Amino acid sequence: MTHITKIVLLAAATLLPCAVTAAPDDRYDPEHALQISQAAIGNTIGDYELIDHLGAPVILRSDHSGRPLVISMIFTSCHHVCPQTTKHLAKAVDAAREALGTDSFDVVTIGFDTAHDTPQAMGAFARRQGVDEPGWRFLSGSRESIEQISSDLGFIFFPTARGFDHINQTSIINGDGLVYSQVYGVTFELPWLVEPLKELIFNRPESSGHFVAGLVDRVMLFCTVYDPTTGRYRFDNSLFFQLFAGSTFILAVFLYLVHETIKARRARQLK
Repeated sequence: MTHITKIVLLAAATLLPCAVTAAPDDRYDPEHALQISQAAIGNTIGDYELIDHLGAPVILRSDHSGRPLVISMIFTSCHHVCPQTTKHLAKAVDAAREALGTDSFDVVTIGFDTAHDTPQAMGAFARRQGVDEPGWRFLSGSRESIEQISSDLGFIFFPTARGFDHINQTSIINGDGLVYSQVYGVTFELPWLVEPLKELIFNRPESSGHFVAGLVDRVMLFCTVYDPTTGRYRFDNSLFFQLFAGSTFILAVFLYLVHETIKARRARQLK
């Protein structure tokens, strides 16, 4: 990790308490929290039993096996940071699904304040943020489960007089349940979320060894690009055509050289 990259990540991951005017707890060390978060990349999340906002049971890893999962940790009594984080994530998820497919990945928001983040509270929180999308569930769990999930994700939080202090982190999990990437900040640049999802979605294991499926994945991977002028992703086939044109030119030059070589060889043989 370069020094500049580390500074950027520290700035994005810095804890923000839910009471806007209050200062962060002195116990919070942003650099140490970032180290723990980054060290969690490669961890396998457990198959924890949770309850969604409709009261249905959810097995965290098994129920989302086979495709990427985005995990956001919040607490429902937060009145600033967690709502703002969730609303920004909703916009990013909308843009990501527009580019990658509506059912290409799942999202869960997990309440870590186990004393208050009941299914009813999680459902009310979702409604307040205007989130009502398929493939996005708001989950509650036991204290033990939340502590284990937090450990798996490298998510740091602790109670304070203001409620809770916590790292601002969104985790991306691959189809096998491994922590693949971390996204930091209450708000973040769209590519920070979409690029790792794109890598996972368009590197499907089932495409390996299948020419057509593998080619489609390669094209989608390289031609789905971020347009900073619109703040959205789009499919840009110009790169594909440039590669095709370049390959065609190289092949034409090669065939020309082969032809001239054969022609010169025949001319020598006739002398």
